[in-house]
Amino acid sequence: MDSPPEQKKLKMSSTTSDDDETPATVAGDAPAESETTTKKRYKRRKIAIFLAYSGHGYQGMQKNPGAKTIEGDLEEALYLSGAVPESDRSTPRRYDWARSARTDKGVSAAGQVVSGRFYVDPEPEGFAARLNSHLPSQIRVFGFKRVTGSFNAKKFCDRRRYVYLLPLFALDLTVHRDRESVAAAVGSENELSRCVECSERGRKAPGVMGRWAEPAAVIEISAEETESKEGRRFCYGEEVKERFNRVLGFYVGTHNFHNFTSRTKAEDPAAKRYIVSFTADSVVVVEGTEFVRCEVVGQSFMLHQIRKMVGLAVAVMRNCAPESLIETALRKDVNITVPTAPEVGLYLEECLFSSYNQKWKDSHEALSMETYAEQAEEFKMEHIYSYIVSMEQKEGAVGLWLHSLNHRNYPDFRFGESNIDCISGDRIQILNADIIDDNTQILKNYTSGGDTQIENISSSGEHKQIENDCSSVGHAEVENKSG
Repeated sequence: MDSPPEQKKLKMSSTTSDDDETPATVAGDAPAESETTTKKRYKRRKIAIFLAYSGHGYQGMQKNPGAKTIEGDLEEALYLSGAVPESDRSTPRRYDWARSARTDKGVSAAGQVVSGRFYVDPEPEGFAARLNSHLPSQIRVFGFKRVTGSFNAKKFCDRRRYVYLLPLFALDLTVHRDRESVAAAVGSENELSRCVECSERGRKAPGVMGRWAEPAAVIEISAEETESKEGRRFCYGEEVKERFNRVLGFYVGTHNFHNFTSRTKAEDPAAKRYIVSFTADSVVVVEGTEFVRCEVVGQSFMLHQIRKMVGLAVAVMRNCAPESLIETALRKDVNITVPTAPEVGLYLEECLFSSYNQKWKDSHEALSMETYAEQAEEFKMEHIYSYIVSMEQKEGAVGLWLHSLNHRNYPDFRFGESNIDCISGDRIQILNADIIDDNTQILKNYTSGGDTQIENISSSGEHKQIENDCSSVGHAEVENKSG
């Protein structure tokens, strides 16, 4: 008589169903002393994890070999807490890992969402406690919510809300003047140490303003410099608020943001982004320092995009550039360099899942930060806001950056719509160079066949301006040269 076939053993993999269970043994735990010892068993579930973090000391959210990242620490905590088995360690695709937003270096988050299949406690609080015990204090998990099997935190997120805390003094024209004004005040031609994005990396460049390198001068800049020369305290009144919101409103809608990132060309479809709203309606006071809360909501954002949008808007508010330059920068056929605000004031406020919540409202809990609002607010005050204030008080991150907003560092501030309307070519290329004398300028337009080259040359002679007709241009190149 034939014996019955041997029963097949179940395999543990990323395709494990939601009902699979595993003992609650975490990495490093000793085996049970007795066979009769009762072990907790966790079920593998598809979940969305809500967390917050301070970006200080991290090179962004996304895991990158050799770099300290939020994902790197989070993945290790998932393994150490038993949420991810040994077989899936360091292989995120095996547990369907996805993130809602990829924050850049130094950028924080108060409402980040990641998803995957993990072994979880019956109660979200227990799972969060397990994870947090293996995480540094600047990364906190609030909890999780069950989601559908096909859920993906990146693909199902239809909006991202970011906030940039801008020190109020940045909008006061009487403080933190440009380099020329400061040099005149201190009687020195030495450049200031500053945090600028001329290098597109936000590193400190002592003695560097634009492309000129000179010995650095140590000048103390106070973050409390919020009073005007007349002794009147600057406030975010209705007139300033109305103008700032109007300026930010230029970004709303679908535009080509190739000038607001460093890795995407105008022809790339990825350069086209949709901004739902961009407002600055309130002032936040943290440790005695006032900040304007700039809130932007969009489908998605590119590298440095928000910081560049804020940077150009501040330049306009400080009358360093015309309002028309924003519309010019959003043109596909124009290449210009715009300033990038320091990363310290930017954080991810919330990831929105409106379509998902509407579709699955009858069977799944809505995905939102409402449940964790109190925890998120506490984290912001303790880790995000406090760091922003300390950076401004100790290093004057924004104050130093404001000194770079001048025509010497950003010659393209001179180019508004009125300067390029006469060019009807396929493309306009503006090449930046240093301008020695702001009061002298010679403009020459050379037309030769289908190509036009426009040279903007600085000289120390008398002021001249020559403009020729360039109505029939196939290709235009604008070049600024120092003379």
